[in-house]
Amino acid sequence: MALGYKARKRWALVVLLVGLPVYVVAAVTVMTWLDRPPIWLELLVYIALGVLWALPFRFVFRGVGQPDPDTRRDED
Repeated sequence: MALGYKARKRWALVVLLVGLPVYVVAAVTVMTWLDRPPIWLELLVYIALGVLWALPFRFVFRGVGQPDPDTRRDED
């Protein structure tokens, strides 16, 4: 199922405004449950978690910053 430009834009906003804060809270909560690892390992885990959240949503974010391809431009 292909999403249209407007649907992808709306889903991108939902993911960024709702999903990302929930993911951050969950990641920090899980890290606090673990015994304190060395700082370098903790940094690597946070970097990995920072990249991994976006992978499932690549199709939503692809092309959202570009102009709407469905609108016609009036050329003079």
